[in-house]
Amino acid sequence: MKKTEVLVVDDERDTCELLELALSRQGMQVTTCTTAEAAFAEIAARDFDVVLTDISMPSVGGLEICERVFAIRPDVPVVLITGHATLETAMAAIRAGAYDFVAKPIEGKTLAIVVARAAQHRRLRDQIHCLRVAREANQSLIVGASAAMKRLADLIDRVGDSDASVLIHGETGTGKELVARAVHTKSKRRGGPFVAINCAAVPHALLESELFGHARGAFTDAKSTRVGLFQQANGGTLFLDEIGELPIDVQPKLLRALQERKVRPVGDNREIPYDARIVAATNRDLENEVREKRFREDLYYRINVVKLEVPPLRSRGSDTLNLAQHFLTQFAERSNKPTLELSERAAERLMAYEWPGNVRELENSIEHAVALARFDQITVEDLPEKLRGYLVGNLVAAANDPTEIVTMEELERRYLLRVFKLVGSNKSRAAEILGIDRRTMYRKLERYAALESSEVANATGDAEEKDVGSTGISEEKSGERTADDVSGAAVPAWGI
Repeated sequence: MKKTEVLVVDDERDTCELLELALSRQGMQVTTCTTAEAAFAEIAARDFDVVLTDISMPSVGGLEICERVFAIRPDVPVVLITGHATLETAMAAIRAGAYDFVAKPIEGKTLAIVVARAAQHRRLRDQIHCLRVAREANQSLIVGASAAMKRLADLIDRVGDSDASVLIHGETGTGKELVARAVHTKSKRRGGPFVAINCAAVPHALLESELFGHARGAFTDAKSTRVGLFQQANGGTLFLDEIGELPIDVQPKLLRALQERKVRPVGDNREIPYDARIVAATNRDLENEVREKRFREDLYYRINVVKLEVPPLRSRGSDTLNLAQHFLTQFAERSNKPTLELSERAAERLMAYEWPGNVRELENSIEHAVALARFDQITVEDLPEKLRGYLVGNLVAAANDPTEIVTMEELERRYLLRVFKLVGSNKSRAAEILGIDRRTMYRKLERYAALESSEVANATGDAEEKDVGSTGISEEKSGERTADDVSGAAVPAWGI
């Protein structure tokens, strides 16, 4: 069985040696420090089972050490040593987050029992946490059976055991943080903390302090030492959401932290090591941001070791209904309502809608529907107004007039190009959604491109003939199609 590791902090070297001797006789492994600074460095670098510290020390006292340990590693119990075992001392220790305290003069066996009990408490908490993580790991965080989501889940499984940095890209509302949590849950760090920060939500002036921490007195309001998120994520995962919004002057400091695996708190001249996996997310095109000099190229390659693309909801097919039922169950339970299901007409509206807000918008719409539902089915009348009034015909017609009657060939052309546009001109994904092979997809795209070029050329030629001719009939009256007419009827430009 692994020895109990104890960190002893006392400003008197003789006391440290006596405590070390007493605990070592009980089979414990002891590390001693005579300053708070040395203790903080040890805590950042190693995983102790118990911290034992004197409450009265110059500069930084035991209560402040206890608060700091509780902030960095809330799972590590702290035992305080005091020469004044009063009610006020006990209350102060509890407020600081201490597990227990012992009074001077210290009796060796009593101390060993208190420390052993604290270590046992820590082990039980760890076991409970591991059981909770294992249960969550067995519950899929990602709902969806589409080919795109299966491919994403496969990549998450494959990258899970690695410590490589991951960049998650996707539109707003697609569930990038859920993907980040899935990466953490599948990793060997699943027992550690998952620490998240939205880089766009923190004021510029505070972002560096949030990430790296700060020393006491580093600036006007720095009344105490603050531990940064890099250190808080020790043993786990640090999720940097909306990293594309990171100010350009903070980017070099983040790059150095990623390269050196150390952080320097604001106002401190020490570099503190950390042990956390970095997962970042953005809805921006970072390659374009690099070209526009708004994002550092070296930082981009540092965070983009493995890239996970989260597809928009509109390209996930029947996943929309799977997610809708998932949210129905969730919100019905929360509202103490019986199990609800979607009516056929309501399901049709959900499938027809394009979901510009993606999964977040769907979740909001289902919550709205559950709040208004009067029966055991969600009807069209329960849905938000934007869904009730949505015209299904617009999805396929893709023309100015949804009542226009067209040939099957033209309908196929418009629908294929519509799907092609919705998936960001990704030929493989479009072919997958349409149920055709890639070669067929390529042939159809080439044919449509050739037809469009031919129509434009013919229309331009006809217009030139009428300009040269002497009929005196204007293009508007002749009814001939011009290049502008053709481009107006066509789907927006796409490339092959």
